[in-house]
Formats: sequence, C-alpha cells, structure tokens
Amino acid sequence: MRGYFVVVGAGVMGRGIAYVASLSGYFVKLVDVKEEVLVKAKQEIDVLYEKGIANGKITEAKAIAGKDSIRYETDLEIAVKDAIIIIEAVPERIEIKKDIFSILDRHAPRNCLFATNTSTMSPTEIASYTTKPDFVIAMHFFNPVHKMPLVEIVRGLETSDEAVKIAENVAEKLGKETVTIQEFPGFVTSRISCLVGNEAFYMLQEGLGTPEEIDKAIKLGLNYPMGPFELGDLVGLDTRLHNLRYLHQKLGDKYRPAPLLEQYVKAGRLGKKTGKGVYVYEGGSEK
Repeated sequence: MRGYFVVVGAGVMGRGIAYVASLSGYFVKLVDVKEEVLVKAKQEIDVLYEKGIANGKITEAKAIAGKDSIRYETDLEIAVKDAIIIIEAVPERIEIKKDIFSILDRHAPRNCLFATNTSTMSPTEIASYTTKPDFVIAMHFFNPVHKMPLVEIVRGLETSDEAVKIAENVAEKLGKETVTIQEFPGFVTSRISCLVGNEAFYMLQEGLGTPEEIDKAIKLGLNYPMGPFELGDLVGLDTRLHNLRYLHQKLGDKYRPAPLLEQYVKAGRLGKKTGKGVYVYEGGSEK
C-alpha cells in the first residue's frame, strides 16, 4: 500500500506545501476541518499548475498527474493512517497544535515523521504531546512555498539524527535547500525578519518616511528582495504581531511590538489576505 505525504492545515502555507509535494512525485493528503477551506485550496493549487503550464515550467501530463495525486480530507484520524510523513501547518496556537499532535500520535504509523511548520514555536514542547519525541522536528517553509528555496530544519531537545536525515532528504526531494539548527525561540529567520519588520513600523510611526520610501531603502540599500512592509502584508500582519508577542515574551524588550502594528491589526488591516494592510490591494495586486 502506498504511503502519503500528509499536510495538516489547508491555509496559505499548507496548500503551498501540498502543491510542492505533489509536484515532486508524492501522493498527498491535504487535511482541514473546514470543507470550504479545502475547496479554496484546491482552486488555488489548480491555478498554480495552470500557471506552470502557461509558463512552460510544467508539462500538461505532469500537471494532470500532480493534481490527481492530491486527496482533500476533513477527517484527520483516517487521513494519517497510511502517512509516511506529516507536516502540520495550522495557526500558531499551541492548544491547536497540542490537539493535532495528540491525534497524530494515536493514529499515524509509528515510523512516520512528524514535522511542524512553525516559524517560532518550540518543537520540543510540540514533541512532548507525543510518545515519540525523537521523531518530531520543525520544518519551517517560507511563503510562497513554490518559489522560496529554503527549509529551516530545527531539531528539538530529543529529535534523533535519523529524524533530521529524513527531514533533510524530504526537503531535498522537494527541491529545497536546508539549514539545520538547534531549537531557540524564533530560530534564525523569524528572529531577523521580526526585528526588521517591527523596526520598519517604528520608523513609520515616527514619520521617518512613507512605506514606499522605507521599503525602497531596504531593497536597494540592503539588497533585500522585498521591503519589510511588502513582506509583512504577504505574511499577514496578524501573524507578524503574534510572532512578535511570542518573541517578546521569550527574548525580551527588543521584540516589543510597535504600537502602530497593533493598531493596523485591530483595524483589520492584515495584508493581502484582507485586501488592505500597509498597502491597499485590489484583485491580488497593489492599487
């Protein structure tokens, strides 16, 4: 019986991971408790395949095979019974992750690697919700998954060398480069990204410059591919604020969220997903 690459959570990151996994030859199950989220995920994955065909990067035959390799499920317990690897990509709420990993521990095969796509949270704590902490690891993907080349692999206190090797091999099969690091709050990328993004909000709050000017200065002066406001709108300002609050709690005052960022989130200006963040968007692109 064939094994499945299971992705739990069909939001932006989950559907991106599912797409890349299907494109790489895995049989995939994408799981979410909400049927409407799965419907949207399927539509967006189909669009990615169509764009790949249009750009000459994917053959039509490969697109058909990739789309056919994905199953969309709402029952997590059933979906994981034949999993070979499971990547959790749900919101950064520890109580949600605890529930999910407890279910995985009871219903997934014993030799199945459990990975969390968390960008800041402790894989050691997440592993404690299972009976096999040696086979739990963080695999931090970046948005958009099909374009970003890195997977940040983070080993918890009890993660085994075997689990690390499996994670590295999976990432390689997905066409990704890896860095493998020890657990510490925020890992490498989130600590730097949160600092830059938060400082940009302090600059905006102080009237130092417009969002366009600050983004341009960072891109052209520091050779960043995206400005901090562009990236914040893409990631979601609510996600950025949540990560900053977590890092502020764990690492101290240098991660205290800018009051202006908190105002944007309170106003519902969350970025591209709501059509308005630092910038205003229409039809998926900036006005």
